[in-house]
Amino acid sequence: MTAAVPAPDLPHDPRLLEEALIARFDAAGFTRVHPPVLQPADVFLDLSGESIRRRMFFTADAEGRELCLRPDLTIPVARTVLEHKMPLPAMVSYLGSVFRFRGEGQGEFQQAGVESFGRTDLQAADAEMIALGLEVCAIYGLPSPEIRLGDVGLFAALLEALPLAPAQRRRLMKDFGQGQIEPDFGQSKPAETGEGRHSGVLAALNGADPAAARALITDLLSIAGISTVGGRSVTEIAERFLEQAELDAGGVSAEAADILSRYLAISGAPDEASAQVRELAREAGIDLSEALDAFDQRSGFLTALGVDLAQVHFSTSFGRPLDYYSGMVFELHDPCSRTHGPLVAGGRYDRLLARLGAQSAIPGIGLSAWLERLAVINATKISAPKMDAAQ
Repeated sequence: MTAAVPAPDLPHDPRLLEEALIARFDAAGFTRVHPPVLQPADVFLDLSGESIRRRMFFTADAEGRELCLRPDLTIPVARTVLEHKMPLPAMVSYLGSVFRFRGEGQGEFQQAGVESFGRTDLQAADAEMIALGLEVCAIYGLPSPEIRLGDVGLFAALLEALPLAPAQRRRLMKDFGQGQIEPDFGQSKPAETGEGRHSGVLAALNGADPAAARALITDLLSIAGISTVGGRSVTEIAERFLEQAELDAGGVSAEAADILSRYLAISGAPDEASAQVRELAREAGIDLSEALDAFDQRSGFLTALGVDLAQVHFSTSFGRPLDYYSGMVFELHDPCSRTHGPLVAGGRYDRLLARLGAQSAIPGIGLSAWLERLAVINATKISAPKMDAAQ
């Protein structure tokens, strides 16, 4: 069994549980921050992917700049760290409202979590973040949640080792996080879509100088009086055309598609999965040793922290739907399915601060806890003895 984290003897008042959670974060060395509720919308669209747009609440300032109610807290916290020029390593925590259209509950709900920036012992930090997530669950009465593990960095290393065009790598990475990778990896052309109707334009762009082609598309859209389409700027539309032209030039080779299929079918305990990926790499004649060594080091740190790897489910196809993840990702779920979705989730995002304006890449990792879901688990735990007594 995964090492159970003892649940503290706490009152079951949600407010007191939240206070206990923040106290645990404080004890672990995380300082609480309070990012603004209103945030620039473009930051989330650029870093979380366009799929988040339909779930966001938008407004605008007096100058017409598009703002939003924060749909998550990782990006606002990262912006706070940069704006306040916090010395590294910076370890910060938060608890507050986030705002998203969603299938469950109201559009406003509470999240708590931590973010760690600047630690260079990456694998140890990964393992400690998962261990802290287990403690969060224990505070709410679930000492042994189901642990789901993935590795965006390992998939990225595989893509780099395969003979793929840059646009193909970008598309596969994006689809991986969204769980939308096509079974044939784009080898077959789609039916007549909006992009198919522009096949002549795309063919003309293929092989053109990227800067000149981008300028041409931008000029044509500007002449037509087009500034945005579906929320995308002229620059974004131009980039989309260029990427599609490159993708249309040729699909993933049959050999690469076979390797990708075999890789994405691997799952199980981390040690077993690592051995299978190593064997696949050996047979395919590609080098994934650096990424796999880091993977195995993280597993060693997890074991040292008391986590039984036999109870961890790793899947090569598991990602999280945020574009900024770059390494390990994880989710903790209720084994009894008393609530939908992860209770705690997080991962590594080593390029996030640089994309927000930092002068260089800064290692980052964090977790978020869905407090309303955890409260359901806690309430169920409370009611269970009463039900038994009544029988």
